[in-house]
Amino acid sequence: MKTKSMVLVALFAALTAIGGFIKVPIPYVPFTLQIVSVYLAGCLLGPKLGMLSQLVYVLIGLAGAPVFAEGGGPSYIFKPTFGYLIGFVLGAYVNGWFVKRFQLVKTSSIFLANFACLLVVYLLGCLWLYAAMKFIVEKPFTVAQTLLFGFVLPIPGDILLCIICSIIAAKALPRTSLIINKQGVAS
Repeated sequence: MKTKSMVLVALFAALTAIGGFIKVPIPYVPFTLQIVSVYLAGCLLGPKLGMLSQLVYVLIGLAGAPVFAEGGGPSYIFKPTFGYLIGFVLGAYVNGWFVKRFQLVKTSSIFLANFACLLVVYLLGCLWLYAAMKFIVEKPFTVAQTLLFGFVLPIPGDILLCIICSIIAAKALPRTSLIINKQGVAS
């Protein structure tokens, strides 16, 4: 991996960590700005580096650095919100794949890629939330409760961020793709 690739991966991992500290507490699943870094990592770095940036973030947190919205360490796997972190990794890949595969440059089409990313994050997040509440916390949620706390309450803010990031990515992609692709950064 080239130096620029490593720097970009580290930058987006750090931005995701910073986004975790900017949060609005809502029951069970806090609303954070982490998804902004996930959207932009996928769009601007491509599927592989975007995914790698989120994987680095998750691994640093699991290693013990308090970079997650509620701390860090290997025991974080047992938190009801850990599925969203897995979703960040896969969501960044999906987002980057759509942008790269279909050469998306318009705000509306980038929005669809970002929204696909968001759906991946919420799918994995809600599945983990349901299982963790049932088997780990032992306060089982119904499917309706899982959807309310894991999807309905936090998604309006994430859709707004999806729109904002789509506009940013549409403006930034032509500029960053020239820098990234000409300097040999692999995606």
